Amino acid sequence: MKTVVGIDNGTQSTKVIFYDFESKSIVAEGKSSHELIVGEGGRREQKASWWIAALKDAFNQIPEAIKQTATAIGVSGQQHGFVPLNKEGTPLYNVKLWNDTETEEECRIITKAYGGVEKLIKEQGITILPGFTAPKVLWLKRHKPELYSQLAHILLPHDYLNYYLTGEIYTEQGDASGTAYFNIYKRQWSQDILKAIDPDTDLLNKLPRLISNEEVGGHLSEETALELGLPAGIPVSSGGGDNMMGAIGTAAVSEGILTVSLGTSGTIYSYRESPMVDTKERLSAFCSSTNGWLPLLCTMNCTVATEQVRDLLKKDVAQISELAATVPPGSDGVIFLPFFNGERTPNFPHGKGTLFGLNGQNLTEAHLLRSAMESAAFGLKLGLEAFQEYGLKPKAIHLIGGGANSPVWRQIFADIFEVPIELPVSSEAAALGAALQALWALTPSSPLTQLAKEHIQMDSTKTTLPKSEHFEAYRATYKQYCQYIEVVRPLYQ
Repeated sequence: MKTVVGIDNGTQSTKVIFYDFESKSIVAEGKSSHELIVGEGGRREQKASWWIAALKDAFNQIPEAIKQTATAIGVSGQQHGFVPLNKEGTPLYNVKLWNDTETEEECRIITKAYGGVEKLIKEQGITILPGFTAPKVLWLKRHKPELYSQLAHILLPHDYLNYYLTGEIYTEQGDASGTAYFNIYKRQWSQDILKAIDPDTDLLNKLPRLISNEEVGGHLSEETALELGLPAGIPVSSGGGDNMMGAIGTAAVSEGILTVSLGTSGTIYSYRESPMVDTKERLSAFCSSTNGWLPLLCTMNCTVATEQVRDLLKKDVAQISELAATVPPGSDGVIFLPFFNGERTPNFPHGKGTLFGLNGQNLTEAHLLRSAMESAAFGLKLGLEAFQEYGLKPKAIHLIGGGANSPVWRQIFADIFEVPIELPVSSEAAALGAALQALWALTPSSPLTQLAKEHIQMDSTKTTLPKSEHFEAYRATYKQYCQYIEVVRPLYQ
């Protein structure tokens, strides 16, 4: 047996899978949870050392005999995180995460220094938003100058794991494009944005070298191989951001396939052969981790809303679906704006969870639960509309993430999006995508589209067809949802 290893470093946990590419099956997996540092002003941080501890724990759950079958490794990492290293390679500070909204002021400073939003979109293909990496770098400079003065390397989460595995510092265009200091048109670091962040420091020399996605970035060091129980010297691929790896793991590596991920955050994305820049600022014009582009919309509050309500009502996961199923589409007028962690789309760094439409009849546990579930679909429908405006008319949507396990949620998405919902056989799309990218690095002459066709299958037993009788109610509720966003805009922007 020969396997490729997929590592998925997420917000809540690190997962490891061993994929037997000859039998096309996952033969072993491990998982270890992370803590989260939460602070005032939207602070969301973790320690890079926690990731390494979790990675070791996850590998310890794999049988030794299976670990020896590994032939290559690929890493998927949560996007946008800022891992600042000193010249010895030691983290200088906590990792500010993708859902950290403490950098609103830094976004304004960088945007103004560059010349404004319109210039950014025209020349760079992206804007500076809280959550992206660029304002985090400036935040460290402004708030921790003594640490910033020691800054030698600026890494993303997946870059840091690659560094731990190989001792090499490198990155690729997909995850790099989520930093906001990468020009998605030219597919290279943007010296102009780096100067807007800090005109007095040569930040370019602190960034990783860029490699193509079919390349091997480095090889597993003897020290790390001993710690993890793996064969030393096996290749480590370029890796990428979790959404980029999720695209591979759902076969979104050619035009026409639309993927929706329901996790802590909610994302919707699709592969493109050329850049797709949304002038309405709904989609981020990222590159893919397959040498193409991956326009994407991200919401910061997806399963967050249902988990908050579930904890409040002290219900288990099964009870959520049971209760939500008793309420009609549109939740009898209850509409949830679930911006508990602030929000990225719409850009509400000061956002709060807000309920509209309550009355004496619909103030029930079931209505709160269903409206929370519907809110995730409404938030991501903003992205569907953007893709449709740019000519993409999906015949089906590939749904992944924890929320995809709920039949009720799948039906809600099918009815609101008005297209069939399909689920991949493997629920670990990011880890599997990372493993397949590692397989691609072993055989770079094999088209990735062919590898995806061979290894990614849909679960026909979980296909969910939309119910046309629900369309009218959801169209009306979605219209009201969009109106409520404008009502709260002065409060939360």
